[in-house]
Amino acid sequence: MQFTTTQWGNALLLCLLSLFSAASCAQTAPHSSGVILLYHHVSADTPRSTSITPDQFEQHLNYIAEHYSVVALKDLVAAARGHGSVPDNALAITFDDGYENILQNGHPLLKKHGFPYTVFINPAVIGKQSDQLSWAQIATMQQQGATFANHTMDHLHLLEKQAGETDQAWLARVWQNISSAENMITEHTGQSLKYLAYPFGEYNQTLASKLTDNGYVAFGQHSGAVGTFTDMGAIPRFPAAGPYANLDTLKTKMASLAMPVIDTSLQNPQVSQRQLNDPISITLNEDAAAKIRLAQVACYFQGQRLPVEVADNHFEFTLSSTLPVGRSRVNCTAPSNQLSGRFYWYSMPFFVATDEGKYPD
Repeated sequence: MQFTTTQWGNALLLCLLSLFSAASCAQTAPHSSGVILLYHHVSADTPRSTSITPDQFEQHLNYIAEHYSVVALKDLVAAARGHGSVPDNALAITFDDGYENILQNGHPLLKKHGFPYTVFINPAVIGKQSDQLSWAQIATMQQQGATFANHTMDHLHLLEKQAGETDQAWLARVWQNISSAENMITEHTGQSLKYLAYPFGEYNQTLASKLTDNGYVAFGQHSGAVGTFTDMGAIPRFPAAGPYANLDTLKTKMASLAMPVIDTSLQNPQVSQRQLNDPISITLNEDAAAKIRLAQVACYFQGQRLPVEVADNHFEFTLSSTLPVGRSRVNCTAPSNQLSGRFYWYSMPFFVATDEGKYPD
């Protein structure tokens, strides 16, 4: 349900005049945040690191149906951008890569629950690789509640440069790839969301800015909820398959809240040095920070708790460990002052190339 200013005012007045409980009024208020889950394969026969079995997936969906309101990704993104609202327990479901097992094993379960979902596809391999969906299958799925969006033409490592390639030439090349994929998706589906999921979750500030400047919204593979302070060039999603498929731990993530970050001292996740000597500071919106038990913020890197210092609406962590080649991240959480058992969540990814400038799969 979406509220105009007048409708919201009337709803609030009705709450007050009717002496509704505080909880009832809170349910009526427009809400602008939620959680996005990320899956790949729905199969027992595919790489375990990116797979969830059909039985596990059904368990996830049954729990979600009982505790969450599944919304279309476009509705959650719109609410986070200040256009409309979503339920206060909003959750969106996404898949990266257009695997046929999504249709075979995932789609029937999603359809049973009436859940919308989004699949980020690589148009160059659709209908051409045996494990991929066909355009005809995509059309059927689209008619039954799925939407499809951009994952680049061919799942390239976006941060890799070709031999002798300048920064300008690199950006032009990857932009051409993204634009071509968007055009092909539009041609076959009749819809252009201008949503991009970064392959492998890899991006840098230059690419993120290029996307948002051209009307795109982009999604990573780092953790956290999405809300009004989220960078629309790097929206977090919680991986929910492979080692992250355990429902007991995923429950805490589903209930997480978007950390109201307004600034960080490290803007670019693509780093050339594997040792970060300076503390990394995070600044939160001052009003929103009052809802967070910031004195209890905890940050973790590869399972190790990091030293954290807190002052007013800032906190900073020191990362003394050497960053590995490839992808890694620091996750920071802090309890809510108002919602018992729920945590604000912020994830900072790092992308480090090999000496040859390559990024491992």
